[in-house]
Amino acid sequence: MDEKLKELEKQYNEISIPKELDFVVENALKQGKKKRKKRAPKWLLGSAAAAMLFTAGLNISPAMAKTLSEIPVVGSVVKVLTWTKYEVKEETFDADIKVPSIENLKNKDLANSLNEKYRSEGKALYDDFVSEVGYVKENGGGHVGIDSGYEIKTDSDQILSIGRYTVNTVGSSSTTMHYDTIDKKDEILITLPMLFKDKNYIKTISENIIKQMREQAASDPDKKYWVKGGGLPDEEVIDGFTSIKADQQFYISDKGKLVISFDKYEVAQGYMGVVEFEIPTDVLKNDLVSSKYIH
Repeated sequence: MDEKLKELEKQYNEISIPKELDFVVENALKQGKKKRKKRAPKWLLGSAAAAMLFTAGLNISPAMAKTLSEIPVVGSVVKVLTWTKYEVKEETFDADIKVPSIENLKNKDLANSLNEKYRSEGKALYDDFVSEVGYVKENGGGHVGIDSGYEIKTDSDQILSIGRYTVNTVGSSSTTMHYDTIDKKDEILITLPMLFKDKNYIKTISENIIKQMREQAASDPDKKYWVKGGGLPDEEVIDGFTSIKADQQFYISDKGKLVISFDKYEVAQGYMGVVEFEIPTDVLKNDLVSSKYIH
């Protein structure tokens, strides 16, 4: 980012947001409809870097974000933004919960469904945190922490994959991941079962993952999975990994590859955290409905 953009960012961050913002934006929208045939001003047609700078400002206010996302030029840039943030910073209690919001989908039912889910999850995480803090305070104190947010795993012409993580630090930490993968062209939510002809994919993927686990453990002593031959003594592998779930967490990479995800402790020792396995398309080709998404 050059010095001019840095200065713009500094100026933008120092702007106080007036209560009359909604009225100003609404009025601008009305004026825009009247002047639709006129050329957009140069500041509205800025570079991608300037657009990203503007997007960062949307995080300041959920109401502002919602209003501005309705402006066509802004809407064409923003795909996922932080709608709400819950934040607590005390000596032994800390929470950082960012709630995403998907914008610009013409399929409003899908967008509303996903965004409502994200908001409900975020509020539930915060409410649970507050409840846990109250319990800890009543019982002598301790540390309670939660860090939750999102990351864009894939954003191609066709696929948008969003990963939402939650890290709880009460005693030992735990980490979970949840993904939503959207076909941006057909505007549908892609599920794991819909990619395959029948349930045989569960066996196909599970066998390949076990094979990958054993190969990784054989080549890297730091890789230890809950399978026989996965780097741990057989007697320590109790109720080890045998199969993925029918709705196992997954995303589609920008190269069109299926990636299966497991939470911390789910299939490996805790120090390995969240683990992922990219499944070779050659392994899946007989089970796939088509090569539209996975290729």
